[in-house]
Amino acid sequence: MGKFVITKRSNGEYQFKLLASNGQIILVSEGYTSKTSCENGIQSVKKNSQDDSNFIRKTASNGQYFFNLIAGNGQIIGTSEMYASEAGRESGIYSVKVNAKSDITESV
Repeated sequence: MGKFVITKRSNGEYQFKLLASNGQIILVSEGYTSKTSCENGIQSVKKNSQDDSNFIRKTASNGQYFFNLIAGNGQIIGTSEMYASEAGRESGIYSVKVNAKSDITESV
């Protein structure tokens, strides 16, 4: 099972990353002004990642594929890494759905 890792950026904002069981980053959040808000973002990932319609599939200007996970209000909760293929992006979405169920959260 994967895990969520909360870090503090150099600008003082908090951010979480969802890591797969192999340690690969599969989702990165926006910046949050407080750790509590960041933890609420993690809960939003757990809730919203189970509905496929909350994954917005996109193509970058360089032709690589990625996705955004959105909340019910349309706000972006997290963004994926870049993938070379659409199939890779779909695997990433599946990985978020599976690993978001993790109860493991670390702060570093």
